[in-house]
Amino acid sequence: MNLRNLAAAGAAFALFATTPALAELKSGATAPDFTANGALAGKPFAFSLKQALQKGPVVLYFYPKAFTKGCTLEAHAFAEASDDFKAAGATVIGMSNDDIATLQKFSTEACRDKFAVAAASPAVIKAYDVALKLPAGISTGLTKRTSYVIARNGKVTMVHSDMDYRDHVKLTLEAVRKLKGA
Repeated sequence: MNLRNLAAAGAAFALFATTPALAELKSGATAPDFTANGALAGKPFAFSLKQALQKGPVVLYFYPKAFTKGCTLEAHAFAEASDDFKAAGATVIGMSNDDIATLQKFSTEACRDKFAVAAASPAVIKAYDVALKLPAGISTGLTKRTSYVIARNGKVTMVHSDMDYRDHVKLTLEAVRKLKGA
């Protein structure tokens, strides 16, 4: 990321830190299928949404940038709740536009080897409408902080889009538990 993008990202974080962002995908929409390169416990792997859904619901959470304060704290929170997500039958996957080397390190240090992170391509970012833009519509090259819960049938059952990381784990876990009880 160049200095201009970093400055834009900082401005965007400051501007949207407490303002909920709108997500294009709504509950009931079909989640766009994709594959992505990712990392789990520091090891590279290929993530397939279609394959993950065969095992159970998927919590797909987009975060702006690895190793920034909010993204690291969010990853720690998902790591701490990983046993609860597993008990509910869900797979958690974090998504950002970071490179694989960064994701490998983040998957170990921030995610604590508990869940995978993957590289969100421009096509995935567009399909899920999670591009973080400045008010003038200028792209920062980052993603919004948006969490989706996707049921086994590929339907989005919950969306939470808010630059404040604190409720993402709680709300996605509640949604996954409701799916298990259904």
